[in-house]
This record gives sequence, C-alpha cells and structure tokens, in this order.
Amino acid sequence: MSSQDNFAYRTIEEAARALRRRKVSPVELVEEALARIEQLNPKLNAFITVTAERARREAKIVEREIARGRVRGPLYGIPVTLKDNYATKGVRTTAGSRILAENVPTADSVVAARLAKAGAILLGKTNLHEWAYGVTTENPFFGATHNPWALERIPGGSSGGSAAAVAAGIGFGSMGTDTGGSIRIPAALCGVVGLKPTFGRVSLEGVVPLAESLDHAGMITRTVTDACILLEATAKTYPRGATRPDYRRLEKKRPQSFRIGWPVDFYFEDVEEEIALAVEAAVKVLAARGGRVEKVALPHLAAATCPATSVALVEATACHEAAGYFPGRAEDYSEDVRQRLELGAKVSATEYLHARESKRLATGDFEAAFERVDVIAAPATPIAAVEIGTREVKINGKSEPLRAALLRLNRPANFTGHPAISIPCGFTRAGLPIGMQLIGKKDGEAELLAIARAYESATKWTNRRPQL
Repeated sequence: MSSQDNFAYRTIEEAARALRRRKVSPVELVEEALARIEQLNPKLNAFITVTAERARREAKIVEREIARGRVRGPLYGIPVTLKDNYATKGVRTTAGSRILAENVPTADSVVAARLAKAGAILLGKTNLHEWAYGVTTENPFFGATHNPWALERIPGGSSGGSAAAVAAGIGFGSMGTDTGGSIRIPAALCGVVGLKPTFGRVSLEGVVPLAESLDHAGMITRTVTDACILLEATAKTYPRGATRPDYRRLEKKRPQSFRIGWPVDFYFEDVEEEIALAVEAAVKVLAARGGRVEKVALPHLAAATCPATSVALVEATACHEAAGYFPGRAEDYSEDVRQRLELGAKVSATEYLHARESKRLATGDFEAAFERVDVIAAPATPIAAVEIGTREVKINGKSEPLRAALLRLNRPANFTGHPAISIPCGFTRAGLPIGMQLIGKKDGEAELLAIARAYESATKWTNRRPQL
C-alpha cells in the first residue's frame, strides 16, 4: 500500500468498499494501524494493551475469506479498538485499575463477541480513567492519555484512550462506556463523534460496571455514519414501532424537515462564550438544512444534578462492595476514586429514593419537549480541553470543579436514558475542538443519527486532522 493509499482517516464505508474491490487488504489495514500505534502511542498513551499478533492473525483469516468472495458486512476486516473495561477472552481487561491489572477473562463481553462475529479486527484495549470513574483519563497506574490536538491537554474521560486513538487515525472506531458523559466528553474534546444510545440498547454484559442505572455502552468514531455502522453491529433488537438505524439510509436520504429544540434553561448556563456561539452557529446550519428551531423548557434538570450524582456515588460504591474490592482493598485505589467510593457509602437511603422523583421529573421534561421537537441541541461540554492536572476551571468568571463542569451537561441523558450524540461543530481560537450535543427520543437513534449526519454533511469539521 503506497503512501497515497493511506487509510488512517478513511471512513468504515470507504475502507469496506476498498476491501471488497481488493484495493487494500485487511493485512495492510492492520499493519498501517499498528505502525501508527508504534509511532503515536508514545505521545498519546492511548493504549493499555496492543493485540498486534492477534490482529495480524485475524487479518490473514479475513483476507482469505474475502478472496473467496465471503464478506459479512461493512465491518468485515475493519480494525477497531475497545475501551479496557470490555471483557475480551484471553486478553487482559484492567478497567484501568491496579486490582484488575492482570485480569484475563475467559469469555468475551457481548459487544466484543458481536464485533468479532461482524468480522471486525481488534487492535487493542484503550486507556481509561481508573474504573471509568472520572472525566480526564489521568490514570495513576497506566499513565495519563494526551489529547492529539494539544498533547499537554486532557482528552476527556473516562473513554479518553478511545477518543484519542480515533482522533489520531488509529483504528476506524472504538467502543466506550458512558455513565455521566464518558463517551460524549472525550468525543467533544478530541473532535470526533461519540454516540450514547438509549439505556440498554447495547448490552453491558461483560463490561466492568460503574453505576448500573446510569451505565451505557456506545461508540466513538470519526463520522456519524461510522457510529451508525457500529451501532447496527452491537445493538439489541429494537422494540416494535421503532426504526432500526441503517447507515445506508443516512447516506442516501437526508431528512427534509425536522424540529430542533433550543433549551431556554440549563444547557447554556455557565458555558464559555466560544462554545455557546459555535453551537448556535451549528443550529443555524441545521435550520438551513430543513430544521425548524423551537424553544423548549427543561425546568427540572438543574435540580436533578445533585440527585443524579448521588445515584452515581451510591451505585458505584455498591458495585465495588459487591465485587469484594472495597473497602477491603482500599489501598489499591487512587485517592481520587477511593474518596468517591467513601462518599458513596455516606449517601442515605432517603437521598437515593429522593433521586427517583428527580429522575421522574427530569424524564418528564424531556418527554414533554419531544412532543414538540425531534432533537434537543446543546453544548457537549461548557469548556474545551484543559491542561493535564487542572482541577478547577473558571467559566464566565465563576470557578467550578473540572469534574462537575464536564459532567454537568451530560449527566441528564444518563439519568433519564435518552440517546445523545456529540458531533464536532468548530474550534476555539486556540485550535481546540468543540462538540455539539444532540439529544433524541428513546429508541430514536435512527432519527438522531439522520439529523446529526445532515449537519455533518453540510460542514467540514470532521475533515480536520491533528498535527502529530
């Protein structure tokens, strides 16, 4: 494969077409990806484990099958990665922790198995915030992951390794998890696409849990269409009446008219001006593509912030207690995570039960809005990527803990279970990516992706590449 034929930043569909036409082989795709890992991972630290020999072995098998005319679908022969909290048979799954540092599962997670069945080739397991319990991917045991756009800055978390790898052209997509924004935050900060499907849409069986009522499995890719392809391969059966996403329809049939909800409260409060203006401009692009903008009220979301945090705290602590790790092995956690597990033990039953009512009210806000609109547009994060080590940020003159700032606009969709996607919508004056979040109706991924793709096809943000 010549330098002119470089596939690092091609889409899954483009690579799949080239494979079918024998313009490139799975072995060549894998070798190119492994060469990029060797070149770039020392700068990025995006991987915990690289499965080079396995990838080469699988690529040769797929190459022979393609030569016989046997192609299973758009992921056949496509190199991908998995966040290192997805169980992989025979390959260690650490969850970014000291406790599971040498854990080698005997079975695949459902997602890993489905990707293998689709013919995707695993390049490796990506770095994450310890136990997926954080927003920066500054991992104390496996090292911090660096943002490809500015190596001194965070990629976001907890799926930071996945986002950094995809943004750097390593693999065609990655599966991550999202409990309070852990797919959408790194996608926004790294300038890629991050999809959190409806709660339960993609199986969490075989994924190291964090908070059972908030955890979502999803995907990080360079384009909306690629996210749709990974969703099709990993999603459970859709309920009757719901439209199953189809990546071919995204490319062939753009929605002619749709309704965009513009929140009058919560989502644009305490957001940096550059971010707000970029999202506003993005919505104007959608309006020019057939969208009608309507203001929507979401009056209970702000009050749901603390209850949602309480749920995350208590469920995470309960999970680690049930696994026998905490408090018995408290010394094996970083101070960051250990403190949050200790906080979870202090959440009262009354607080936890109160959160149910907050969830009901927040869900009601979204459902009332979706009677009038098809998607709600908002910033994915209120700030761009900050320097590694940052703990406090100042937004419009007000100080806020970094963790709270990055979670604030993402937690509601985890709390209520609605699907949400972050898509690139611009860059700051300092050259850092900005993400727009679109939130959709439950089981409405097909419509959500179609609208996201309508924006993406009208802009060129996904064509930009970090200079590494």
